[in-house]
Amino acid sequence: MDLQNQTSTDFVLLGLFPRFRHPHLLILIVLLIYTIAFTGNSVLLLLIWLDSHLHTPMYLLLSQLSLIDLAYISSTVPKTVTNYFTGRRNVSYLACATQLFFFLTLGFAECILLTLMAYDRYVAVCNPLRYTALMNPKVCLQMATATWALGALTALVHTIYPMQFPVCGSREINHYFCEVPAMMRLFCADTSTYEMVIFVTTIMFLLVPFVLILTSYTLIFLAVLRMNSRKGRNKALTTCSSHLSVVSLYFGQAIFIYMTPRSSHTPEQDQIVAVFGTMVTPMLNPIIYSLRNKEVVGALRKVMGKFCSGKRAHN
Repeated sequence: MDLQNQTSTDFVLLGLFPRFRHPHLLILIVLLIYTIAFTGNSVLLLLIWLDSHLHTPMYLLLSQLSLIDLAYISSTVPKTVTNYFTGRRNVSYLACATQLFFFLTLGFAECILLTLMAYDRYVAVCNPLRYTALMNPKVCLQMATATWALGALTALVHTIYPMQFPVCGSREINHYFCEVPAMMRLFCADTSTYEMVIFVTTIMFLLVPFVLILTSYTLIFLAVLRMNSRKGRNKALTTCSSHLSVVSLYFGQAIFIYMTPRSSHTPEQDQIVAVFGTMVTPMLNPIIYSLRNKEVVGALRKVMGKFCSGKRAHN
């Protein structure tokens, strides 16, 4: 291990697509995506909190998804943008471990939550008479608590374990945030055991949830086909297809990064795929899941109406 590694434990983040010819354009796109994602998820959280009609199990789970997405995109983008404008790419060992922990916690939690949301829709469509019993507020609270706790516990393991490996040579992480696959390219120890741990974890948190989600939506799809109302059938099919699109995008990129051999894809490919998971999906989720929903749009109009009335009265 060279003198630099003996005197410094800092890592160096090379940033988002360091070879891209127009970095200013790239950072503007990132800021635009972040603004849309932050605004969409914040508005949704505010509406669910303010409107009592949205205090239902479905919207409680949606509020958790928005909270996760807000934290998820904020765990990577602000640091990336700050590094770009300041020109400082160093990240301390502790800061890297902290970012890794929160990023993984939110990622695992989102996998679990998307599965629970699919289950919620399955019960609502396929077993409506038992919906209030199976999805009461107490059950939803337990689901939300379990989602965060399980995500944090698993993330803790995948933070402590890899951060123990020694780093030989360069400490440059070819990524825009601290992520396990990118960091593992720097380790100079045998990581085969940990790679098996990653494989088992991805089966538990990616493949199994993805199969359960597909099963839920397949059963929903079959139930919808039996509906007498053509309008209701078309609406349900559109909603299901939209949800599945977002789910496929999120799980697809995670499976590509964590379940395929590192040698089969380049760091640039990892970054492209990671952008979809960490930026694009949090931007799309509030639009696909909620802002196209009539109840949410109605709540938004109600809040805007009260705001405008109050402003006119004040003037």
